[in-house]
Amino acid sequence: MSATLSPASAVTVNGRTYQPPRRPSVVICLDGCDPEYLARGIPAGVFPTLGRFAAEGFAGEADAAVPTFTNPNNVSIVTGAPPAVHGISGNYYLDRETGKEVMITDGSLMRAGTVLAALNNAGVPTVVVTAKDKLRKMLGRGMQGGICFSSEKASAATVEENGIADLEELVGRPTPNMYSGDLSLFVLDAGIKLLEQGRGELFYLSLSDYIQHGHAPGEPESDEFHRAVDERVGRLIELGAVVGLVADHGMRDKAKADGSANVIYLEDELNARFGPGAARVICPITDPYVKHHGALGSFVRVYRRAAGASIPELMAFCAQMPGVEAVLSAAEAAERYHLPIDREGDFIVLSDAATVVGATTSEHNLAGLDGHRLRSHGGLGERRVPFLVSEPLTPEYRRRAAAGGLHNYDIFDFVLNGTE
Repeated sequence: MSATLSPASAVTVNGRTYQPPRRPSVVICLDGCDPEYLARGIPAGVFPTLGRFAAEGFAGEADAAVPTFTNPNNVSIVTGAPPAVHGISGNYYLDRETGKEVMITDGSLMRAGTVLAALNNAGVPTVVVTAKDKLRKMLGRGMQGGICFSSEKASAATVEENGIADLEELVGRPTPNMYSGDLSLFVLDAGIKLLEQGRGELFYLSLSDYIQHGHAPGEPESDEFHRAVDERVGRLIELGAVVGLVADHGMRDKAKADGSANVIYLEDELNARFGPGAARVICPITDPYVKHHGALGSFVRVYRRAAGASIPELMAFCAQMPGVEAVLSAAEAAERYHLPIDREGDFIVLSDAATVVGATTSEHNLAGLDGHRLRSHGGLGERRVPFLVSEPLTPEYRRRAAAGGLHNYDIFDFVLNGTE
């Protein structure tokens, strides 16, 4: 597809300058795509399109932001910056001023602008489609016009709110079930239709990790889903788009040999050791969609509550527990992982790649797993993610990639500034 794109100037966002797209440009966040899906799937023919990127473009890996959850990483990707800059360090947090626990479902806590808003407002027709509606207001923050909607709420989209209506007619099928692979495929199909119609020049398509939570690499269900994703990536390329693909986090098995979840209920453990009410544990994986993971991930924030134990005593107790990989003070966590220190707990606990950490047994319902092994994310074991670009990189960007240190939030820089 050849097209004359809208004239627009370069924009600077959070210290980086981005050129407007020279041809339609699509960045996809393949939520929960652990590199193992590609490592197994490419040789097995699951990803014929993505498998060509190594020869025809660029295929590598990058680090996701820590904690390796949906909100921090999607916002990092669209701002081109870590959580210390944009302020979103979880899906769920404790507001120290009010003492209330808050689920983050809009952009009110963001402290930085996005590449999407800057280019859209500079005259580049921009399309943002996300599987989960909780992300929509974050990803579309600051956009004046443009198209921004979720597949979750496709049937409710309006021109006034989303820049588009009649999405079921556009895509040719009903709004998908929240807990289905089609929630993600609807995102891609909508993006393809809008590209075919010439309604966007810059696209961000953010998918759901429902399939990856339930199915390991090589399982028929995950292979079928990823074949469908790969087919749609191929169609975007056929339409003339430059495609960049990353993930917000990987995904690991967190179950024991008998299939039961390998969980540390940390708040229960702390209160049993130091007395009732000694500490509050916040699980930042918590969001409106917990059926497939029970709000259990591999990163939690701990807040001292009672005077019976000091923060160092609580930290030392956590550090000796089997399954715990790291315990860091707020200052250490903020420095090491580029997090906003004013939104940290007293300390953080990271479990190892085979373990999840929860608060109390009463707060986590695993019935929704429906017999599947628990697969989840949040820790360092899920930090490595794919980083793919469909077109060859310039010499400068090839050198940068070869030097290492890539982050998933470098993807817009590479797609817009770094392709030949």
